[in-house]
Amino acid sequence: MLSKEDRQFPAALAAALAIRSDRIGEDDVDFEPFPAFLSAEETADWFQAWTGNSEMRGEDFRVFGQDGTGGYAAFWLVRPDRALAEQPVVFLGSEGETGVVARDLGAFLWLLAEGCGPMEAATSYKPDWVPQPDRALEAVAEQFAPDRRASAAAVIEQATREFPHFDDAIMALCR
Repeated sequence: MLSKEDRQFPAALAAALAIRSDRIGEDDVDFEPFPAFLSAEETADWFQAWTGNSEMRGEDFRVFGQDGTGGYAAFWLVRPDRALAEQPVVFLGSEGETGVVARDLGAFLWLLAEGCGPMEAATSYKPDWVPQPDRALEAVAEQFAPDRRASAAAVIEQATREFPHFDDAIMALCR
């Protein structure tokens, strides 16, 4: 079980998610942040249900939000001995969609600033959707990741290029 301290968001993520929480229902981004990371038990329950594999614990994920259908946004702890902020951000949708949406927290901040959420970055459910930049989230990205400025398209492309086998790796865990 994660301790209370372990469930706290890094300052950069907390700042962005506080703003994002105020935007729910006010924009076209389908992303609802949680107040803290899911506990180890909650993560295990979710990952077992998502994969259909009761042996999976989901310890490689730190879940911090969801879309309206129950798809989860999480850090994927795939880089050994690296800080949480240096891990990629992924989306695992309620209908089996998967995607690496940002290479790390800094890139994720710019994705949000560009008006794009994890589900929008990972799927094409809204083919006519156009992201609307968010100035408050841009200020957070400038504060915490000024050297990482990139468009949402560039953030997604870089993440996809670095982790091309994410979907295959996740699907191999499913039963």
